[in-house]
Amino acid sequence: MKDALEQIRSEALADLAGGGDEAAIEALRVRYLGRKGELTTVMRHMREVAAAERPAMGALLNQIKDEIEARIGDALAAARGRARAARATQSIDVTEPGRRPALGRLHPLMQTMDDVVDVFRGLGFSVAEGPDIEDDYHNFEALNFPADHPARDMQDTLFIDGGDLVMRTHTSPVQIRVMETQPPPLRVIVPGAVYRHDSDTTHSPMFHQVEGFMVDKRVTFGDLKGVLTYALQRLFGADRPVRLRPSFFPFTEPSAEVDIGCFACGGRERTCRICKGSGWLEILGAGMIDPNVFRAVGYDAEEMSGFAFGMGIERMAMLRHQIDDIRLFFANDVRFLRQF
Repeated sequence: MKDALEQIRSEALADLAGGGDEAAIEALRVRYLGRKGELTTVMRHMREVAAAERPAMGALLNQIKDEIEARIGDALAAARGRARAARATQSIDVTEPGRRPALGRLHPLMQTMDDVVDVFRGLGFSVAEGPDIEDDYHNFEALNFPADHPARDMQDTLFIDGGDLVMRTHTSPVQIRVMETQPPPLRVIVPGAVYRHDSDTTHSPMFHQVEGFMVDKRVTFGDLKGVLTYALQRLFGADRPVRLRPSFFPFTEPSAEVDIGCFACGGRERTCRICKGSGWLEILGAGMIDPNVFRAVGYDAEEMSGFAFGMGIERMAMLRHQIDDIRLFFANDVRFLRQF
């Protein structure tokens, strides 16, 4: 057995002295030290060695095994060093096309919201935010929605635990929170998400609004019309006609719906699928702040006046990009989002 062990040592050391890459050295390790390797095969015959010689043979076998393992480690380190050196000397082809990284971009709703906020910031409006979960007082009562007011039926409200808390149905509660803590004059814009129990091609349970309001002495309906006309023409084009129609909202009096001229047909097509032949597109609601709202926040309703407006970001984005299904904004289809 001693002769067999010595022969394995000499052959292994000779093979490892020849160098080679990592794969070749791994093959030598398997050949000599693997489960079916030559050294392992010899170890299985130790029981056939005479008892008196067995300690010496065991010591010799362990010595040879350790020596081969050490030599394999050295050979692997040398092979890896040669591989690194070879890679370092490889030339780089600067003319080879690179890989364009996939860049993220703003969601079309956030793009539209940012555009709206930027326009009103340019008019001196500051930005305010409020909680998505509101109490009944700020969401309804302080905005002139008494408990038995029929206008509450206009809101498909999502109640929380059947109590006093609701998912806010509009961003108008922030108007109350700002006026409760800040004296006039005020110019404030409030972007944010709102929630209603509604879902179809033009409505979503969660959508986005931008509320805006201005409070000061001697603010008039003419100020409201001027601000909204300027803002909408900045957003939809300087030649876009704007009109106001009488309407009703509990927290404004008088109230108006604001329309813009149809950009699809210019009011010339009776069969236009966008404006339904009317030539106009409803874009937002507005009005002069009701005196009851001022009284709820402690303002002098005889001295102060102001206007408020609210617009749906999804509707604006659908009109700007001629999208006919609101659900596309929330489907997260990359093919749709990459168009923006």
